[in-house]
Amino acid sequence: MIRSAASGAVLAFVLAGAAHAQTAAPAAPATQPPATAAGADAFVAEAEKTLAEKSVGAQQVAWVNATYITDDTDALAAASGAEMTDLAVRYGLGAARYQALPGLSYDTKRKLDLLRGGITLPAPTTPGASAQLSMLTTRMSSSYGKGKGVLNGQPINGSDIEAAMGSERDPAKLKEMWVSWHDNVGAPMRADYTQMTALANQGAKELGYVDAGSLWRSGYDMSPEQFAQVTDRIWGELEPLYKALHTYVRWKLNEKYGDTVQAKTGPIRADLLGNMWAQEWGNIYDLVAPKGAGDVGYDTGDLLKAKGYDPIKMVKAGEGFYSSLGFAPLPQTFWQRSQIVKPADREVICHASAWDVDNKDDIRIKMCTKVNADDFVTIHHELGHNYYQRAYKDQPFLYKNGANDGFHEAIGDTVALSITPDYLVKIGLLDPARVPSADKDIGLLLRQAMDKVAFLPFGLLIDKWRWGVFSGQIPAGQYQAGWDALRLKYQGVVPPVARDETKFDPGAKYHIPAGVPYARYFLARVLQFQFYKAACQQAGWKGPLHRCSFYGNKEVGKKLNAMLAMGQSKPWPDALQVFTGSREMSGKALVEYFAPLKTWLDQQNKGKPQGW
Repeated sequence: MIRSAASGAVLAFVLAGAAHAQTAAPAAPATQPPATAAGADAFVAEAEKTLAEKSVGAQQVAWVNATYITDDTDALAAASGAEMTDLAVRYGLGAARYQALPGLSYDTKRKLDLLRGGITLPAPTTPGASAQLSMLTTRMSSSYGKGKGVLNGQPINGSDIEAAMGSERDPAKLKEMWVSWHDNVGAPMRADYTQMTALANQGAKELGYVDAGSLWRSGYDMSPEQFAQVTDRIWGELEPLYKALHTYVRWKLNEKYGDTVQAKTGPIRADLLGNMWAQEWGNIYDLVAPKGAGDVGYDTGDLLKAKGYDPIKMVKAGEGFYSSLGFAPLPQTFWQRSQIVKPADREVICHASAWDVDNKDDIRIKMCTKVNADDFVTIHHELGHNYYQRAYKDQPFLYKNGANDGFHEAIGDTVALSITPDYLVKIGLLDPARVPSADKDIGLLLRQAMDKVAFLPFGLLIDKWRWGVFSGQIPAGQYQAGWDALRLKYQGVVPPVARDETKFDPGAKYHIPAGVPYARYFLARVLQFQFYKAACQQAGWKGPLHRCSFYGNKEVGKKLNAMLAMGQSKPWPDALQVFTGSREMSGKALVEYFAPLKTWLDQQNKGKPQGW
């Protein structure tokens, strides 16, 4: 779930093997072992030892900066990030020296690949470059965290404006919030982003990559070109379902607002979809719910409030799901050190994230939790990162990561798919008499699709835009035009007002200023349905796929943990095969899950033009 900003990373990964925050390090080693297989072994051992030791303090600095934003913590985080970037780049350059040697062991070769390709934003080796790059990313990330929009002429912070975008129905107020957020938060960071891009590209070239986008696409046990082809293939499987949903939602918005606000044909106005980025549409489900089947009989947020849940109790419920699969309880330090609610006395980054501070047991989440359905899902998602982190804690440092970054995002989402009426009954939230009957299935599926399916093109285009920026296909003078073109091509949405090159709407999305790659979220939407279908089959589920909950099934938990414990020690197809039996990422399980809805949408859309 990304509406509540449920990413697994809070700052850009500096190393793929590092936990979910920037890390710091000492000066690089003065000498390198000889260019032999034995020398490569020694190089990797030294790199891994140093990175493991130095990551902890740096992640503590990053945590303090994210949960206590001041000029001082910004400065500490920038210095820390610069040190680690320096070291990571030097290890990356060193790894390139050994990579092609004959006689390397499997582990040494794999770890050299991870060292070379795991730096998200590599600084060039020119003096001062890493400090400048770290300063830019820290400044943009903190600027985002402190950013404010406007509602009714009054300033409103990021957490509150996200919630208001989901509940407000006045198109004038929606436009006010959308424009103010994008103008206030995105536009001012355009120059910084341009500088950051140039530095990261220069650093990527020193590591032997064409550009930083090519570096990002290289982290999937295949060539950058093959990865781009895989994402395009998967999108081809999913696009017909998205277009059917888009057509139906556009028609419903036209019914609500009229032709002057939303036309019956063409793209959808981005601010009408219940989300600042039009990335998930679940908040406007009430506007599109089908008559009769639309009211599914309950709202999870209302159930939580009726049962007296507070944020802590919501997290306890999330922990309970994983415990039901046989996972050990969260450590006491999780409850002592996590930020579960927004502090009243300081600026924090509310963007939800999961942390593994010491690469062993100090796992935490950082959220500004509200008692609602969105955050209940987000909690299950974030805890998925934490249980993954704990499962691979005995792996060598460079293998302490997901099989690929999409895996890390997909685990918690797989569990969140099990937040079905059956699960809510089992944990005492929903009265068994109020479980929706089969005639409500279209409503249940549509509500789910408004988030899961609506997100797919957005999940793809974020990095397609950045790949274009890094490659120069989208030059600095066309950042906004390139963004708007991709939004139109993939999502079929347009801004509520005309935009020009004084704007920088990409910067109004957290992952852009923070330098967090986004293809992982697209992959996670696909993988979670593959994982979910496999879990339901293992649990012996016989009913419709979307009604399945594997809550309480310890056999599923055991098999899931076997995949998680592998970390990044093997290519991702090996890990996928352990749990699902397949070696290919595919959109077919997602299409199967929503097949009844697709049939229904096609009936509703008869005679209405699809596309834009």
